[in-house]
Amino acid sequence: MFPNGWPGAALLLLRLVAGILLIYDGVVAFRTGTNLQIAILQSAAVGAGTMLILGLWTPVAGTLVILVEVCFVFLGATHTRISILMGVLGAALAVLGPGNRSIDALRYGRQRFDIRDP
Repeated sequence: MFPNGWPGAALLLLRLVAGILLIYDGVVAFRTGTNLQIAILQSAAVGAGTMLILGLWTPVAGTLVILVEVCFVFLGATHTRISILMGVLGAALAVLGPGNRSIDALRYGRQRFDIRDP
C-alpha cells in the first residue's frame, strides 16, 4: 500500500531531501573533478537521487543509494557519517516505499487484499 496523509507527506519529504542531497553532491563532485571511480559512483548517486525525487522504482533507488554509500565509505571519498546517514535513509526508503505522491503510486495504485476464512 502507498500511505497517504501525514505518513505519505513524510515519505515525500524524505525522498525529496535524500534526492536533492544526492544530486547536489554529484554535481559538486563533477565540478571539482574527481577520479573515474568516484565519478561513476556519483553518476549512480545522481540517478538514484532523481529516481527518489520522482518516486520511481523507489526500492531499487534506495538499494542503489545503499550500495553507492557503502562504496564511498570503502573508498574514503566522503565523510563516513554522511555516508552512513545517506545509506540508512536509502534503506528506510527502500523498505517503506515511496508514499502516495509518487510515480510508483500512480503506476501501480493502492491495492487491498481481503483474506476470507474458508
